[in-house]
Amino acid sequence: MSRTNIKEQWLDVWISFSLALLIVTNLEGISAQIRYSIQEELKIGTAVGNVAKDLGLDVGRLTDKNLRVVSGTKQDLFKVNPRDGVLLVNQRINREDLCAKTAPCITNLKAVVENPLEMHQITVEILDVNDNSPKFPEENYTLEVLESAIVGSRFQMEGAHDLDVGLNSLQSYKLNHNQYFRLETEEFGEDGKVPFLILQRPLDREHAAQHWLLLTANDGGKPSKSGTINITVIVSDVNDNSPVCDKQKYTITIKENAPAGTFLLTVNASDSDEGVNSEIEYSLRSKIRGLSSEPFDLNNRTGKLTVKGGLDYEEKQVYDIKILAADKGAVSLSTHCNVVVRVEDVNDNQPEIEITSLSSRIPEDAPPGTVVALMGVTDLDSGVNGQVVCSVSGHLPFDLKPSPDGQSYSLVTRDYLDKETIHMYDITITAKDLGNPSLSSTKVIHVDVLDVNDNSPLFTESPYTFYVPENNKAGMSIFSVRAEDADGGDNAAVTYSLDRKSSGPTLTSFLNINEAKGTISALQSFDFETLKTFQFR
Repeated sequence: MSRTNIKEQWLDVWISFSLALLIVTNLEGISAQIRYSIQEELKIGTAVGNVAKDLGLDVGRLTDKNLRVVSGTKQDLFKVNPRDGVLLVNQRINREDLCAKTAPCITNLKAVVENPLEMHQITVEILDVNDNSPKFPEENYTLEVLESAIVGSRFQMEGAHDLDVGLNSLQSYKLNHNQYFRLETEEFGEDGKVPFLILQRPLDREHAAQHWLLLTANDGGKPSKSGTINITVIVSDVNDNSPVCDKQKYTITIKENAPAGTFLLTVNASDSDEGVNSEIEYSLRSKIRGLSSEPFDLNNRTGKLTVKGGLDYEEKQVYDIKILAADKGAVSLSTHCNVVVRVEDVNDNQPEIEITSLSSRIPEDAPPGTVVALMGVTDLDSGVNGQVVCSVSGHLPFDLKPSPDGQSYSLVTRDYLDKETIHMYDITITAKDLGNPSLSSTKVIHVDVLDVNDNSPLFTESPYTFYVPENNKAGMSIFSVRAEDADGGDNAAVTYSLDRKSSGPTLTSFLNINEAKGTISALQSFDFETLKTFQFR
């Protein structure tokens, strides 16, 4: 270290000691007090006053006086030009660093001159300039609000801070225009103005799950400075929405022979809530109460409806199904989805013939069109599967006459019957539906043909020629005649007699006939010479 530097250090120590001694022992050593007011952030080297002039010092002797300023701190914010006594800015002066929020901001200097040693008080007030904008702790803020929050609910926000003071400090807040929130501010002592968001209309997460607000903090400087924060309001869900089916009614048609497991349709319900409040479970419900026993299965998670089995069109054609869609909220909300399942017929039933009236014994002389039987025809299927046509074999003397509605038939004779030809009939009635493939059934009707006396007896020979010996004994059987009748029963019984008128009086005295057997016997002996030949009936 040079001898000059050592000398200067000892001089500084001596001056400081002398200043302290002057303050303690001789307050009159402070002969003047000088006040300056300057703005912060002046450029280094800016002149803020003239100490020599204020103290009335001879500029020409300033070198001998060794004029200097002492701040008593490590920061030498000011320095004095030793040649002209002008007080200059030596370092950046930032009011906020020096005084924070304290106002006024004062820094004290000591002007020291030697020969004789004097100390003078210099007070510098640092004036604020609007060099700071209001600033929020964060650029973005998320506020979570339940959608069930009542109108008038208050939500405190963390305010902005402005390092400036006075009018240059934070003065007001402004909230962008929106439908749901308005702004209020309150004074909170050292924390200054604190903003509150006030809910001014009910929230609906399902309508708007988020709201974006812009809060602006303004100071009072001219020109004004501002700072902003982006506020995202997340509307938290409450279970205030019931599930909604995506269709007012689901309709499906399925064949009655669909096997178990056949997929029908998927019921889909949605819930505008979120989380468990939107998770949906499905279940079958009957119209009466509780779980349904319908022949269907339902996946409670996916809503897929399938056939369980046992569909029968003839038993039930339409199923009106209620499917309960319920969310999993703490207090579950639910709705019913309506499903209509129409069962389509397949040709799985044979026609049935029911004989309602029967005349099983028909006289052979019954006129054509005589009713033999009345029958009803049913088929449990529908449409063409249930349309039935009945028929009989064409070679039989019978016809079927349908009723206008096709549900019944009359079995009638088509021609006269002839017992002597056919004495009984087994009539097969065939009922066949119009399905594809067709199904059919048969019914056999037994009819006996009753005889009427419509045939005359016929002799086996005509004429009969017999040779009779003469001188035969009286009462002797000489020959027999035989006649047959095609009728039956009593109508076929034949009796015999002689036509005595046609035979003449002579012959009748010679012959006699057995009425039952047709045996002819002699009443007296024949004489060849008297009766060589004769005819009789």
